[in-house]
Amino acid sequence: MSVRLRRLAADQRRVADVFGEHPRIRLLESQGEPAESYTFEFSVTGLAEAPGGPAEQGTHRAQVILMRDYPRRPPFCRMLSPVYHPNIDPQKICIGDHWSAGQSLVDLVVRIGEMICFQSYNTRSPLNAAAAAWTEQNLHRLPLDGADLTAGI
Repeated sequence: MSVRLRRLAADQRRVADVFGEHPRIRLLESQGEPAESYTFEFSVTGLAEAPGGPAEQGTHRAQVILMRDYPRRPPFCRMLSPVYHPNIDPQKICIGDHWSAGQSLVDLVVRIGEMICFQSYNTRSPLNAAAAAWTEQNLHRLPLDGADLTAGI
């Protein structure tokens, strides 16, 4: 079995273990054997576009796809439900500039949850400039949800 396939299989086991019991992040679906695509549901307070400005939402879905060059290259991540965040646009979640093959898929999924609820954001290099401006003007409201998404991991 190749190094990549061993890593995919190990990631699949760890993701199933952690998010099978996690109170705020749930694995909805995985595709492939071993899995190369995952769909997660996050039960955290985040924002979505609404008439009159961003509005709070309590449930969000995201997809994580492990491309052929994973883990040398970062996973491709995108929201399946609308999220208003400086580092998220409809096509992509910016997971950061510095990915290393040793990073954990579980940690990445937790980081997406932290982004959704504004525990993590970068307004200096936004994918969504309007959301970055909103964030700068509403720092006193952040994070929207203070849940420790790493609890029990």
